[in-house]
Amino acid sequence: MDWSIATVLRITFWTAVGLLGYTFFVYPFLLVLIASTHQVITDISFAFARSSRRSRLSESDLPFVSFVFSAHNEESVIAQKMRNCGELRYPAARLEILVGCDGCSDRTAEMARRAGLPNARVCEFRVRSGKPAVLNRLAAESRGKILVFSDANTFLDPGAILSLVRHFSDPKVGCACGELRLRSPAGKPSTEGLYWRFETFLKFLESRLNALVGANGAAFAIRRDLFSPLPPQGIIDDFLVAMRIRAQGFRNVYDPEAVAHETAASSTRLEFQRRVRIGAGNFHALRFTWRLLLPNAGLVAFSYWSHKVCRWVAPFALVTAFLSALALSAAQPFYTAIAALAVGFAGLAFIGYRLESRQVHRSLFSVPYYFLSMNFALLLGFAAYLNGGQTAIWRRTAREHEAL
Repeated sequence: MDWSIATVLRITFWTAVGLLGYTFFVYPFLLVLIASTHQVITDISFAFARSSRRSRLSESDLPFVSFVFSAHNEESVIAQKMRNCGELRYPAARLEILVGCDGCSDRTAEMARRAGLPNARVCEFRVRSGKPAVLNRLAAESRGKILVFSDANTFLDPGAILSLVRHFSDPKVGCACGELRLRSPAGKPSTEGLYWRFETFLKFLESRLNALVGANGAAFAIRRDLFSPLPPQGIIDDFLVAMRIRAQGFRNVYDPEAVAHETAASSTRLEFQRRVRIGAGNFHALRFTWRLLLPNAGLVAFSYWSHKVCRWVAPFALVTAFLSALALSAAQPFYTAIAALAVGFAGLAFIGYRLESRQVHRSLFSVPYYFLSMNFALLLGFAAYLNGGQTAIWRRTAREHEAL
């Protein structure tokens, strides 16, 4: 191989590997280091100031809250969702529940009304328009000072809304998001749960540094007057809403005590389709939030580049690194070994795919499968974004409990 070509290939390989190593290993390490230093400084300040760092609101101070969610053909879960709404520990006189039924062809709206919650209003939209359009309509009809968003298949702990709302006693806070915990009724571990625990860890540290990127659609709250209508293609609405609020100069915070529960998808195929959809939404959201990548955005630019953009570029880096190693393997044994390891990793992922399709979880195989499938979904999502093949009108994902 020509020396100059080999040099270019080596530079390409190590650049791709460096990007992967940075986003998955170096960035979390830097985040721990910076957040730990920040916490020490905060603790020292607290030791001298002796002021309370926990937000508290008396019942008389609680704001009026609008709890909103969109539903499309959710008759299998809507009764449970409405029961969950009735169990929320927030004064009913200060809480309205808005259910947006988006072109439902089943009994979702009927069952939601049948729940009989006095503070619930079912808004039935005959023509299906997609989740962003439904949320725009619900936000326009809401009366609360605080909007709390959730999903039809997500169930909140009773105190979740109280935990989210307390943060708005700080006028600098514009958005507060909770923690999503994935579960399986059968008690089996979820490989996706490993990913969510990693994401939760990053959110916790980013929130401490006022650099939180996005929110968690399962449970997040905003000041109503900061909401701006979502674009028709706003597939990842939670990310867009939170980042737009951050762009207005308000803080986004993460509260691990505001817990929401969701059940994993019933099949690997359905879960993969959901990831492709989210992947397309990621690239679309970049069009509306790119200003937060500029240096004047502060630490949020650091976390946006490191946590999101580098992660979205990771699939391309994986392909580039493998092809570069493959091209160099004929002349250099080191790259032959790297290419062989990559093939072996893909083999473990394939076994993981077969096991996951049978609801069998083995970390040795499931972790490689989840990692590669997540990145492959991002590639397909990027292709869907380029050709406009992904719309905001979603196809609902069946959950495990529906198959039992």
